[in-house]
Amino acid sequence: MNTAALLAATARSFGQARAVSVGDRPIWTYAQLHERVARLAGGLRSLPGVAPGDRIALVMKNGPAYFELLWAAWHGGLCAVPVNAKLHPKEVAYIIENSGAKLCFVSSELGIDAASMGWPPAAPARVIAIDDDGYAALARHEPLPLQAIDPAQPAWLFYTSGTTGRPKGATLTHRNLQAMVWRYYADIDPVSPDDTMVHAAPMSHASGLYSLPQIARGGHQVVPESQGFDPAEMVDLINHHRQVSFFGAPTIVMRIVNDPAAARLRAERMKTLYYGGAPMYLEDLRRAMEVFPGSLLQIYGQGETPNTITSVSKAMHDDRQHPRHEERLASVGIARTGVEVRVVDADDRDLPPGEIGEVIVRSDIVMAGYWNNPQANASALRGGWLHTGDLGMLDAEGFLTLKDRAKDMIISGGTNIYPREVEEALLLHPAVDEVSVVGRRHPDWGEEVVAFVVMRPGQSATDAQLDQVVVENIARFKRPKAYFRVAALPKNNYGKVLKTELRARLAGGGA
Repeated sequence: MNTAALLAATARSFGQARAVSVGDRPIWTYAQLHERVARLAGGLRSLPGVAPGDRIALVMKNGPAYFELLWAAWHGGLCAVPVNAKLHPKEVAYIIENSGAKLCFVSSELGIDAASMGWPPAAPARVIAIDDDGYAALARHEPLPLQAIDPAQPAWLFYTSGTTGRPKGATLTHRNLQAMVWRYYADIDPVSPDDTMVHAAPMSHASGLYSLPQIARGGHQVVPESQGFDPAEMVDLINHHRQVSFFGAPTIVMRIVNDPAAARLRAERMKTLYYGGAPMYLEDLRRAMEVFPGSLLQIYGQGETPNTITSVSKAMHDDRQHPRHEERLASVGIARTGVEVRVVDADDRDLPPGEIGEVIVRSDIVMAGYWNNPQANASALRGGWLHTGDLGMLDAEGFLTLKDRAKDMIISGGTNIYPREVEEALLLHPAVDEVSVVGRRHPDWGEEVVAFVVMRPGQSATDAQLDQVVVENIARFKRPKAYFRVAALPKNNYGKVLKTELRARLAGGGA
């Protein structure tokens, strides 16, 4: 079944319900949204060279157009490629080229165009700004009937960075997305037109994915006027709307908790605050539970299993009398409905409770594979199980606790940053001989990026010069917040850099 059929059903059942608002300004009802989606789908399919199954990239800030483009792509039998709007134009260009996207829709203020992506005159994709006349014309096209598709057809390519420095496109099919929707109702919440979801986190990631179960049952979708996150604005939106849910990395949660505006938060207006994407320190969680009583729910997932591996329910958060309450809060919860979770050794043999190994997952929620990457698929999906690369342990009750992140990933503000891509950017500077990038704990962002740099003999570079080569090649938010010049990097007998020793230096203040 085409995922867009969910919106069509909502428009029939709740046509006059609020669908999309910006702040407190209503934009579309569900009847209006569905009509725009059908017209926009017709416009997309009318463009030369666009055929069923083609990909369209969305490089956009949160806004009403995000909803209509996502659903128009599916309505028209196309595949959406949502791209992190914070990425450097060169990184955006790689994703578009790798996915083979025919069209790229952009927010003008991001400055993403063919020139900034370094494309030749014969660009691999047509770039369309959502605020120009061309886009408006597409949305006025004759409506296209809902296209029949195979549930195994790709619906969303979720690009997640890898240790090779190149992102991989996790292929989420229509079956995957609908499996996510049903599990939302099973494990998290029922949804009705009385519900509101506020999208302060990027819609290219978890917030956009969780709009699907909301839209499938008529929930009201709200984008902040700022198109992003501001603590005081979030408090105002929660107080204005009803039965509010939103996704937030621990950074977002704690910025609200620590803001003076939290004193006027009407907690009874909240329904669910699902948090995830980075570790939540226990002391921070205790404080958040005081500000958001009864609404906190933790989710653990990956782009390869959208938002859906394990969870710590609202009931578990609130069960303060349970003898293992704090241990449960420190975990990432139990397996979601219809999801199998194991912890295994290097030979994929199950480990007993309490032993640390790799977390592997099997479910209808697991991606079909990485886009055009058979080598990565053979490694990640061997034996019919997704190998997450995360290290953790299961207890006797089935609670999963993550112990480390394989591949040395850094999570800053809920965003994954892979050291290899930062290292490769720094190595472009002619004065840099070797470099190793690690995460350093930060009270607000969880972690921040720092770099240990070995300079070439007789050469030097200032921090500003190193910054410049980074921001010229990758997104600014990946830029190291500190550089430490060292004579040599610590290595083992095989020549591998010992990042654990570098992190120990940071922890001991001896960087």
